[in-house]
Amino acid sequence: MLHNTGKLAGCTVFITGASRGIGKAIALKAARDGANVVVAAKTADPHPKLPGTIYTAAAEIEAAGGKALPCIVDVRDEKQINEAVEQAVEKFGGIDILVNNASAINLTGTLETPMKKVDLMLGINLRGTYLTSKLCIPHLLKSKNPHILNLSPPLNLNPIWFKNHTAYTIAKYGMSMCVLGMAEEFKGSIAVNALWPKTAIQTAAMDMLGGSGIGKQCRKVEIMADAAYAILKKPTSFTGQFVIDEDILKTEGIKEFDVYAVEPGWLCNINISCITSTFRPVWFFLLIDSLSSGATPAFKSGKADSAATGPISDMFNIIRGILSPDIVKTTQGVYRFDLSGEHAGVWYIDLKNDAGSAGSGDPPVKADVVMALDSADFIKMFGGKLKPTMAFMSGKLKIKGDMGLAIKLEKMMAMMKSKL
Repeated sequence: MLHNTGKLAGCTVFITGASRGIGKAIALKAARDGANVVVAAKTADPHPKLPGTIYTAAAEIEAAGGKALPCIVDVRDEKQINEAVEQAVEKFGGIDILVNNASAINLTGTLETPMKKVDLMLGINLRGTYLTSKLCIPHLLKSKNPHILNLSPPLNLNPIWFKNHTAYTIAKYGMSMCVLGMAEEFKGSIAVNALWPKTAIQTAAMDMLGGSGIGKQCRKVEIMADAAYAILKKPTSFTGQFVIDEDILKTEGIKEFDVYAVEPGWLCNINISCITSTFRPVWFFLLIDSLSSGATPAFKSGKADSAATGPISDMFNIIRGILSPDIVKTTQGVYRFDLSGEHAGVWYIDLKNDAGSAGSGDPPVKADVVMALDSADFIKMFGGKLKPTMAFMSGKLKIKGDMGLAIKLEKMMAMMKSKL
């Protein structure tokens, strides 16, 4: 983990949504330097489902070595933000850092999203970020090393990030557009940057969305706190950047990231940078989509196709025909396919042992990768009509295990295409 250096000692950090989760983690990281932290959040009384209030967060900040000012703030309310800013300036003498962390999420399509939810997301994510920044900037301009940090993704206009939850993406990208505009507007005076996780981060909200079982597939909030700290201690010349947590920590010399895993060794941390850096910044939209209806992605065993006939069986006959020691040597992975739909069943490809094998039922050894998809999509994938990466991105394919090995299957699929 990234060690504190004391560079934020005496600085006043105004953090929205700091009563729990990532916001509180950033607050505690700053507190260990001896910073003053304004806990600007709505939760004054205990929430029935979510832990923490502005007062319990303030107590933790004080215990960590910082000074705290809990303020009841709904970022949609200009009066409440103004009062919190005035209290911060009166108590601490100014504001040096603003972290726009407060956010609302609702991952539904256009017809399924009530306007009340649209207004909520736009009000908190976009308008709240813009308004809080606007009210803090006059004070930030008086600071020696002022920063605004928005918890929002790099801008990517590929339609895939809009089609399943247009309202949420618009609202979240609004925060990112604030970075784009304000960084240029206040260049040389205030550093304005964005921070986004490379993997899912475990928070109480994430547990509510995905169920308690999602935890082991996530990283801890501390990785975002460390990444934020790495940004906030930089000079104002570091501005207009859309930062990924793991990337900036690597520049700080961090090499071991398993320490941030909720359950070390779990490849959850589903790292799609091995797919394409273009999609990586906002990949977790799809992860949450796949989790919103249950605890963890469902990889049901199903029943093996004992008859082993039909189009899937025909496909596996072709697969067995192209197996070779070379493919086994270069792949080194065992795959299990849990197929649903018209030709449901369990199948496997062993590209790790001997000369390789493939067939129906469970693999002879433990699978390195489990893929769950419709049998029709399986036929398309191995027929060269659907790439695994795009199947995953569109939600048609769920993967548990080593994503790197999943990508290696494309080599076999290319060979398959020439045989069909």
